[in-house]
Amino acid sequence: MHILKRPEAEVEALAQALIEAKKQIGLCSVCFHLSADPVCEICRNPNRDDTSICVVADSRDLIALEKTREYKGKYHVLGGVISPIDGIGPEQLTIQALVRRVSQQKTQEVILAISPSIEGETTTLYIGQLLKPFTKVTRIAFGLPVGGDLEYADEVTLARALEGRRELD
Repeated sequence: MHILKRPEAEVEALAQALIEAKKQIGLCSVCFHLSADPVCEICRNPNRDDTSICVVADSRDLIALEKTREYKGKYHVLGGVISPIDGIGPEQLTIQALVRRVSQQKTQEVILAISPSIEGETTTLYIGQLLKPFTKVTRIAFGLPVGGDLEYADEVTLARALEGRRELD
């Protein structure tokens, strides 16, 4: 509704800006994150840890992890998750490129940061099996959000929270 209330020239300028952005933005040839350059800024950064790769389903997940400022390694964007019902198999994702990358580099750990849906779990298990011969494979912990109440959490979330527990410092 907001756009419909704007002057036509402003809407046309927005449309043109969107068209230009679509033309200029592609995928990084290394990690498949959105990039205006052939290799994204993260992959080009010499201060990033080359021995760790965090695997995410899409660039939105990468951006969310970057906002935490906690992870200092590299990334790999799959372009989705395995979903047979939607016609998405491993061959539609960048899984083979990930396997090549891990097998050819000095990767010490691959962190799977994929949402815990049915499709996400399938993707996580599939990739884990492919990469275990080459490197250590871990996954991010899942559990309760800060401020959440135990009584409202489902059984799977509570089980994951217990599995991902760690010793107090």
